[in-house]
Amino acid sequence: MPKSALTVASLVRDPTMQAGVSRWLAAGRYTLVSVDPLADPVADLDRLREEFDALLIEADAVDGSVLSGLTERGLVLPAVVIGEVNGEVSFHEAEVRLQADQLEQLSYCLDAAVSRFLRQGLGNPAEANPGPGFAVSVSPPTGGQDDQPSAAKAGAAVATSEAPRPWRLDGRLKERLGLLGVFYKRDPSRFLRNLPKGEQDDLLRSLERSYRDLLIHYFRNPSAANQALESFVNTAFFSDLSITTTVQIHMDLIDLFSKRLQLEGHKSDFLQDYRLALLDVMAHLCEMYRRSIPPDVPLMPFASEA
Repeated sequence: MPKSALTVASLVRDPTMQAGVSRWLAAGRYTLVSVDPLADPVADLDRLREEFDALLIEADAVDGSVLSGLTERGLVLPAVVIGEVNGEVSFHEAEVRLQADQLEQLSYCLDAAVSRFLRQGLGNPAEANPGPGFAVSVSPPTGGQDDQPSAAKAGAAVATSEAPRPWRLDGRLKERLGLLGVFYKRDPSRFLRNLPKGEQDDLLRSLERSYRDLLIHYFRNPSAANQALESFVNTAFFSDLSITTTVQIHMDLIDLFSKRLQLEGHKSDFLQDYRLALLDVMAHLCEMYRRSIPPDVPLMPFASEA
């Protein structure tokens, strides 16, 4: 897996963020190429469309015209959007959101973005499937007419694009990553237990932050909660976070919230309702592990039958 490096176009303007991005993608798994978001990133990416496999987008550095320009030219790539977890979808349905102060999860989010992209068929507009992703849906669960996934819009835009040649990014990604992609071939070197102690601590703090965002938004903003849940579950899956640690993160945060409420003279009984959030996380993790079993694996005969 480490040899199958992907080339990531970085539309990041903030120097501090760019330094953080370079640090957390420095392991050689990805090749990072900076594209100036203030110049003409659409033209640059179109000219080099065969060079890039994924996008890294600083939400505040790229305006909507750039993203719509990419969609109009059929440049719909796996994307991680670095910005506030607020439930908004900036580029397409398969994008993954990550807070700027959680770059420890960046490599895991890129894997998740590629997996979501392949499963939803966005690299092949003719097969685009805006149905539910393998983990969670970024869009609100209401699914009304106005909430039609942007993947469908992207697919429609791509289908009518004036791009001079067909572009089958999904085939290229599968060729580089193997037929089953990153989803079935997690990299053990990036499992939490195999990281250096300092990186373990950084990743755990970042996961706690994602879970805290999930709890804060859970009953108030379902779309933002979905993005926080997605960030947590994706990283938990690709870092092989234990269920025990997941439960401990939940318990520690609920205990912290309870103590704060009591100090402020408020009741804290309602915190029991947040067990639903933990059940949600467990359900999505179970689904990811279920789907991580490669399909159509031939059964091996027992030794006595061989």
